Amino acid sequence: MIRIGLVGAGGMGTVHHSNYAHIEGCEVVAVVGTSPKDHENAAAWNLPLYETISAMVAAQEIDLVDVCTPTFLHKQHVMESLLAGKHTITEKPVALSAEDARAMFALAEEKGVQLYVAQVLQFTKEVELLHRLVTTGVYGKPLDAYFERLSACPQWAQGGWLFDKSKSGLVPFDLHIHDLDVIVSLFGKPDQVKVTSCRGEGKDYAEQYRFAYTFGKLNVVAEAGWLNADIPFTARWRVYFENAMVVNDGTQVTVYQFGEPPHIFDTEDEVKIPTGINVPPTGWYLTELRHFIECVKENQPSPRVPKEQVLTVLEILEQVDA
Repeated sequence: MIRIGLVGAGGMGTVHHSNYAHIEGCEVVAVVGTSPKDHENAAAWNLPLYETISAMVAAQEIDLVDVCTPTFLHKQHVMESLLAGKHTITEKPVALSAEDARAMFALAEEKGVQLYVAQVLQFTKEVELLHRLVTTGVYGKPLDAYFERLSACPQWAQGGWLFDKSKSGLVPFDLHIHDLDVIVSLFGKPDQVKVTSCRGEGKDYAEQYRFAYTFGKLNVVAEAGWLNADIPFTARWRVYFENAMVVNDGTQVTVYQFGEPPHIFDTEDEVKIPTGINVPPTGWYLTELRHFIECVKENQPSPRVPKEQVLTVLEILEQVDA
């Protein structure tokens, strides 16, 4: 039985807690946190609450620490967990610099434990499908791709930390990182990166970005934004292969070919668990956390989100001049 200590019982902590209940061979046994929400949820889950990871691991038998705190606390909490010799999961981004991330991975290696970064898109049926299409070459080589991730300005964010570059990294590290992780996992490190951005008058951060990545003859463009407009959350992509266009419109993935009717792929999750956040019921987090639990049992790194991929993504994001 993998005994889990959950750090942060807010929105994402609640998502993880709900999904662990559906995974055999693991159990959340304690919570770390100091906020009213941490106290409220720990009591509702009938779990002991500790103020620090160190206090938790001193009092409890813990195999895995799961960090679901705001971005600017990730390094502190991950390092505290690793120093205690515990396998650790952290929500993305692992850190706001590649230097910090390298230090975190180095400490994990020194302690003989694993550090897992929860890049959840890697565990969606849509991205799993895209990996298969690129790897098998069933439609030929990819020639061009476009990824889009747009949101109304996240006014739900509490405490203002999300709009502080030193604490969240803003749009590139909070929003675009999802698509960039997928892009790097598919195509590797780009040969060239070009970025444009814009902001409205009076804004102290860029609201919208367009990224152009070059991989040899392959061009990939991505767009991300927290917009001053009440648009619905939009996350979609399309990839043009030599012999087909594959389109994820946000609801389904369709392939278009000459001489063939459009084909809709089956990307429906077998199990959908309510999230309690601004994400509809889904199987993404269940697949992700089940994968990490299996990796912990074998004391193996994740092949889905390897260290090299995480570091490459952070190195690219550090080039962005907001």
